[in-house]
Amino acid sequence: QVQLVESGGGLVQAGDSLRLSCKASEHTFTHWAMGWFRQAPGKEREFVSSISMNNGETYYSNSAKGRFTISRDNAKNTMYLQMNNLKPEDTAVYYCALKYGWVVTTAPEYDYWGQGTQVTISS
Repeated sequence: QVQLVESGGGLVQAGDSLRLSCKASEHTFTHWAMGWFRQAPGKEREFVSSISMNNGETYYSNSAKGRFTISRDNAKNTMYLQMNNLKPEDTAVYYCALKYGWVVTTAPEYDYWGQGTQVTISS
């Protein structure tokens, strides 16, 4: 059973930056894909970004493109999400997720989920 632990959330002002981290407990890492999703109050969980731990292939939502950067450090079993120029509409609980195989953007295809980290952006 893989465990994922997110960190790095917090309360910042609009225009500020945050870097989220997601550390996986499993050491067999290279054939997996990981992703970031978020859920705001009263809204459905939505895709933010995903990355192949094998070749670094990345995907971004339209709202994340140009502001967020996903990356990974296989040696540390860790994925990151650098978020710049944050906006109030980015306020949500951010979840990391992991699946075996191809990188995808749809939540139901992910097998393991973290507990989430709160990101709050004040205007």
